[in-house]
Amino acid sequence: MFESRFAIACSALAIALLAAAPVKAADDTETKAQVCSACHGQNGVPTDPNTTPIIWGQQGNYLYKELHDYKSGDRANPIMAPIAQGLTLPELRDLANYVAAKTWPESQAAANLAATPPEGIVMCKACHGQNFEGGAPAPRLAGLSYKYLAVQMQNFADGQRTNNGDMPGFMRALTDGQRDAIAHYLAGL
Repeated sequence: MFESRFAIACSALAIALLAAAPVKAADDTETKAQVCSACHGQNGVPTDPNTTPIIWGQQGNYLYKELHDYKSGDRANPIMAPIAQGLTLPELRDLANYVAAKTWPESQAAANLAATPPEGIVMCKACHGQNFEGGAPAPRLAGLSYKYLAVQMQNFADGQRTNNGDMPGFMRALTDGQRDAIAHYLAGL
């Protein structure tokens, strides 16, 4: 109950802030990005990394795709959907590029990497890169929180998240233990 009230309050605040944004292009994008910092953090470190991903320095094409999916309804979130729906596609592109140009924050967690990468992670490199730092159109996974990664992988495996054609099949092919090991490994990078 508290979470849904919090989501509604955050959405209302974000929409109000976006509506009050000035019309100047560069300043406008920066102002819109300030709304993001309420959850995604002032310095690129999310206020709750277990439920909110790092977006600073994330792949611009990926950020745009996710914002587009929130706008179109292909991805559901009670906070992000109303924000994205209140922006035009060019504004979403500008916002994605602005945030992507920021520097990925320093890791806050102590790295406890396994000497050997976990089983099943090799397939992730094809899209997410050799060091899991992403590449068009796949997002960076290295350094996201364990819990966020684990939840998103489970959401793909369960069919709750369907805004990527390949990920549900990849995640269903892994066991719960493999997904868990991969999430721990990626969080430690």
